[in-house]
Amino acid sequence: MAPRKLSTKRYRRDAAAEGTSAAPEFDSHRCRSAEHQQRFEAIKGWSFHREIRVQLRNDEYADFQEEIARRRWTSLVTPRAKFDPNIVLEFYVNAWPTEEDVRDMRSRVRGQWIPFDADVLSQFLGDPLVLEKGQECEFSQRRNQADEFDEEAITQLLCIPGQDFARTATGRQVRIMHTSMTTLTQMWMTLLLSNVLPNDHNSDLPLPKCQLVYAILTRMSVHVAQLIADAIYLFAGMPPTRHPLDPDKSIRALGFPALITGLCQSFGFPVTPSKVIRPPITRAFIEKYCMPRQAQGDAPQAADALPPPHQADLAGSFGMERYLQHLVRQQATNHRG
Repeated sequence: MAPRKLSTKRYRRDAAAEGTSAAPEFDSHRCRSAEHQQRFEAIKGWSFHREIRVQLRNDEYADFQEEIARRRWTSLVTPRAKFDPNIVLEFYVNAWPTEEDVRDMRSRVRGQWIPFDADVLSQFLGDPLVLEKGQECEFSQRRNQADEFDEEAITQLLCIPGQDFARTATGRQVRIMHTSMTTLTQMWMTLLLSNVLPNDHNSDLPLPKCQLVYAILTRMSVHVAQLIADAIYLFAGMPPTRHPLDPDKSIRALGFPALITGLCQSFGFPVTPSKVIRPPITRAFIEKYCMPRQAQGDAPQAADALPPPHQADLAGSFGMERYLQHLVRQQATNHRG
């Protein structure tokens, strides 16, 4: 049976939310179809989640740098310094899925197909983790177990002494606040929220992301290329959302601009990088932004109050509380398939 196409009526409503009321003329040079041209009009005003580089001397924060080297994540932590916003936008426009039940991990840039599946991204990143067909990384295996992770062990490893998860009124552990984290936890959070699970909301780590940091600190294998591939796919399919104060603007942002620029270039496509990524993680950066500030004995911040609407959407672009669980489930599905 042929795959069912997504509702164009639904998408036209979404496009209208970005200020587009009629389908624009189809530009076959830039877009795969008239529907992708509509997608271009809907997301052309979106910003970017910019990556970050690690620039430390050999004798600075050895634990952090040694784990990066052990995992063969050198390419991951040294993205190109600039990206091509036009190429990145075109990539995401043409990666937009128009058919249900078809997970097409490809895009098209100026008529050339660019795959972004886990195997391609792994090769682009220098094959940091080699798995046999059907094999899962240790992080994914643990996530699929009934008992999952020991939250007390997570607290002891990620938090400064005397601190704990922020909890709901019923006592459920939901996140660790920035002020309760160790310096090393904050360093990994900064890197992961820029280069692996892009997100501007970095004042806390929800439980699923705490589990990822815990997996890294306890040396579990992590299939980072699969996490990135799944995240790109989710970015490509995000619906438009209006800014709460300015309907002509969007609060959405697209991830991995430097990686995508480099990926397109690796397939022989000329790029014109013009936008810079974030300032790097240096010793000065760590001392300014990653040092615990909460005094010993202070209670963790309550987790019941939601952030303002614009912050809530940045934190929840994919339903971020459930985002990592979705990626792991999808990864497991991919292996079984």
